[in-house]
Amino acid sequence: MSSTKGRYTQSVGSMRRSKQLALILRIILAIVMLIFALFPVLWIFSASINPTNSLVGQPLIPANPTLANYEKLFNNPINPYPRWYVNSLFLSTVVTIVATAITTLAAYAFSRFNFRSRRPMLQSILLIQVFPNFLNMVALFLILQQFGLYIPALGLNTYGGLMLIYLGSTLGANTWLTKGYFDSIPRDLDEAATVDGASPWQTFTQILLPLVRPILVVVALLTFIGTYSEYVLARVMLTDKNMYTLAVGLNAMVSNQFAQSWGVFSAGALLAALPTILLFMFFQRYLVGGLTAGSVKG
Repeated sequence: MSSTKGRYTQSVGSMRRSKQLALILRIILAIVMLIFALFPVLWIFSASINPTNSLVGQPLIPANPTLANYEKLFNNPINPYPRWYVNSLFLSTVVTIVATAITTLAAYAFSRFNFRSRRPMLQSILLIQVFPNFLNMVALFLILQQFGLYIPALGLNTYGGLMLIYLGSTLGANTWLTKGYFDSIPRDLDEAATVDGASPWQTFTQILLPLVRPILVVVALLTFIGTYSEYVLARVMLTDKNMYTLAVGLNAMVSNQFAQSWGVFSAGALLAALPTILLFMFFQRYLVGGLTAGSVKG
């Protein structure tokens, strides 16, 4: 009896030590990951308050910290940072709203209605997404150039033309993701609503739309971030400096070999990250559930 009790005690003690060791390893891993995540941010913040305007050999804590770089950021007529900030927010917000609306309607149609060429259309949408937009850059440039001859609002150096490109690049993947979420909702809800006299539009807006809110938040967030941080297409399609987005404008600050403003660039990069950080913090509870459920079915 005593030997059995002793073995039980040893087993319990071994399990406790294993749990403690696992907890210690998790804490160490979390600390290492936190350091890797925060160190670049701290370094950029250090550069933004460093008056030497250099990223090479700077200490993590500057000797004479100052906010002069932030003052230059907002008081430089050559590089209108506030204008670029507004441009990026406006462009990203409009593209997000329009893309989310179109994606929702398209995903609902593909999920709930059977029509001719439904599967070939889905496969075509997926196939188009295989080729990134920068591979079609020359073609897109020529298309917008021709559009500008007949519809100036959709030509080069216009937000209308750039929005068309962004919408085309986001709708495919977002439609598949949202369709998967619609497929996870039982069709019994649609049938019950039809029996109660609801039209397809009423079923969509009053029953299904509230249920797919998590995936809509995910789609909107991914679209906003992708548009907000895009550089290549905006750099090619926009030629007026006052119409630059943040990504293009920040690159312009350090592209001149003899007038690189790394301190001002660091200050601008930190402030540019605020919208995406706030969006992630506000919609964090929707992200995991929306992405997981949307990837279950295709």
